[in-house]
Amino acid sequence: MYTYEFIGSDNHEEFETFVRQHPKGHLQQSWEWSRQKSYWLFQGIVVRDESKEIRGAMSVLIRRIPMTPWTLMYAARGPVCDIHDKDMLACLLEGAKVLAKQHRSYVLKLDPDITFDETEFMKHMKDLGFVLAPKALNFENIQPQYVMRLDIEGKTEDEVMAMFKPKTRYNIRVAIKKNVEVKICGKEAVDDFYRIMIETGARDQFMIRPAQYFSNMLDNLGEDVRLYMAYHEGEAIAGTICAKFGDKVWYLYGASSNAHRNLMPNYLLQWQMIRWAVESGCKLYDFKGISGDLSEDNHLYGLYRFKSGFNATFTEFVGEYRYIFHPLAFKFVEKMLPVARDVASKFRKR
Repeated sequence: MYTYEFIGSDNHEEFETFVRQHPKGHLQQSWEWSRQKSYWLFQGIVVRDESKEIRGAMSVLIRRIPMTPWTLMYAARGPVCDIHDKDMLACLLEGAKVLAKQHRSYVLKLDPDITFDETEFMKHMKDLGFVLAPKALNFENIQPQYVMRLDIEGKTEDEVMAMFKPKTRYNIRVAIKKNVEVKICGKEAVDDFYRIMIETGARDQFMIRPAQYFSNMLDNLGEDVRLYMAYHEGEAIAGTICAKFGDKVWYLYGASSNAHRNLMPNYLLQWQMIRWAVESGCKLYDFKGISGDLSEDNHLYGLYRFKSGFNATFTEFVGEYRYIFHPLAFKFVEKMLPVARDVASKFRKR
């Protein structure tokens, strides 16, 4: 018999310990990560058994949708539990339904850290009333549906290096030979990182977060996050941010200057982050998202080529689930509101 209860920022310790130690624990399901999402309200749900032990948990972030009375509930990479226990999933959903009433939420979205071949889990979710969103080949949903992951469990640095493709090992050696220096930096290097991030966003055509977001990340995640900067002759030429939680390390953000790309700083940066994961006794290094379209003419193919050079495994998740509390509100917010905003934006530009 399971019962649920709610956890807030003032009593999160037991929740955080459970998520950190669980095999399905994920950085984005932690209270620690919710601090980074300052525009969202954190609400944790825990499920206890008859002995009052926590058996499942889900971090839910809640945010109001502008121009509407509705809120969105989002459980990034949740839930954290035995995914084959239907009663557990049902209990977490019951808790979410209560939150939805309290906060006038139109939908709960979640994108579990669960691979697409977990058919029993997928059946449970369908039976409970969740709807699976269409496949997102190219980052159309909140989180990527396709990632690259490197299994490093029980391996030494030499063994991990030996797993890389010859060209990747060569490029790491090029960076070292060309005197690229990688340093673990603090907030004093955020300005340099952000300057290079602006350059990267313009080159690769993606929107970037404000500099304060990255500075806050170093504060909020503390010893679990690292900013790595690559320098050549004293000049910052590339940077990356990664975070460790439980027995995993995630590559979160990367930026590289248009100049000195021939020095291969990105390869050396990845290697240093992987080394941290190995030194920490982690089981997994996650390169994060890639496109699900692996055709060479896809403009995102370079991401796959780069990450696969480290012998990372192509991983497909089940995708984004939605539990719709208010169908009309869902249709308005998800379909009509974006069109209205686009029309208004075009009108303002006239």
